[in-house]
Amino acid sequence: MKIILTPHHKQQLEEMHDSTRDGRVRDRIKAVLLASEGWSQAMISQALRIHESTVARHLSDYVLSEKLKPENGGSQSRLSAGQTMQLIEHLAEETYVHTLQIVAYVQAGFGIRYTVAGMNKWLHHHGFSYKKPKGVPHKFDPEMQQAFIEHYNETLRNSEDPVLFMDAVHPTQSTKLSWS
Repeated sequence: MKIILTPHHKQQLEEMHDSTRDGRVRDRIKAVLLASEGWSQAMISQALRIHESTVARHLSDYVLSEKLKPENGGSQSRLSAGQTMQLIEHLAEETYVHTLQIVAYVQAGFGIRYTVAGMNKWLHHHGFSYKKPKGVPHKFDPEMQQAFIEHYNETLRNSEDPVLFMDAVHPTQSTKLSWS
């Protein structure tokens, strides 16, 4: 199946290929681009390591409706709407280091078993993301910090002498983060 693309449309597909993380979408884009360059379905199939009928389906979907994303929606959540809200509220208050701890909480609290991968998908679907903890000063006082910044800036403006910086803390005495 021959597909004709304008240079602008081809550039858009190239950019979409570079920015998307879903390998299935990238394969569909590659199939369309290769078909527009005159490759046969058999050659595209060989290059992408997918079945020839899959290539034909990808190209047909694109020609008919410019479809590039698969339409599988995944499975339904095992938690009810009420349980979902309870878990979201709990996770907003409690920080867990490992997904396995959340799986254990759901098992104990609701009697529902999730795999770690399944819970990761549930968390991502509900807007949660993992971020490595960042070091925060132990006795951080925002007012004192603002007062220091103002004093520091005033000192720099009024000083004719150079300002030197020194660090008296040994590296092994710095804060240790708790992630593993």
